[in-house]
Amino acid sequence: MKKIGLFGGTFDPVHLGHVKIAESFLRSSAIEELWVLLTPFPPHKFEKDHAVYTQRFKMLTKAFEDISCKISTIENELPKPSFTYRTIQYLKAKHPNHQFYFCMGEDSLQKFDQWKHYEDILAEADLLGARRPNADHSSVKKIILSQTLFVEHEPVQISSTEVKENISNLDFLKEALPKNVLSFIDKNKLYR
Repeated sequence: MKKIGLFGGTFDPVHLGHVKIAESFLRSSAIEELWVLLTPFPPHKFEKDHAVYTQRFKMLTKAFEDISCKISTIENELPKPSFTYRTIQYLKAKHPNHQFYFCMGEDSLQKFDQWKHYEDILAEADLLGARRPNADHSSVKKIILSQTLFVEHEPVQISSTEVKENISNLDFLKEALPKNVLSFIDKNKLYR
């Protein structure tokens, strides 16, 4: 069975933190391939300053062009709303010879039990968690921890929200974004 990591997000915009965590997942011996799943905006997100799906896809493709992973639009093609457990069920049915791991940062484990149908996700796939220094697991349910394999990772402290809040600070953006993503944002006047 081929071991595949699934790394999903809205990536609005994709930044160096996303790139570094993807590299950590790939460097681990846990998976053989990483599929980056670009999700449509979840029903609870109503931000005005976001890029449309096609723009986010182009930025993702640029950010990961030197990294051996697959950029997937499957969550935009499946029925809405997009739920992780449904995506994994679909991929398992389509690729019965693959074993899937759902990839996330260790900080996301704290609220994983608040995800819709998180038990169904665990029924379909184990989790691959990128370690963060001094992470506290005391509030994480035992069932979640028992199905999580941790990989070594040096986190980059950056978020997509910070990028949008600092969109006019070129020095900040140069530190936070891959060069070709910064060029795309500038050329298309995104987040302004």
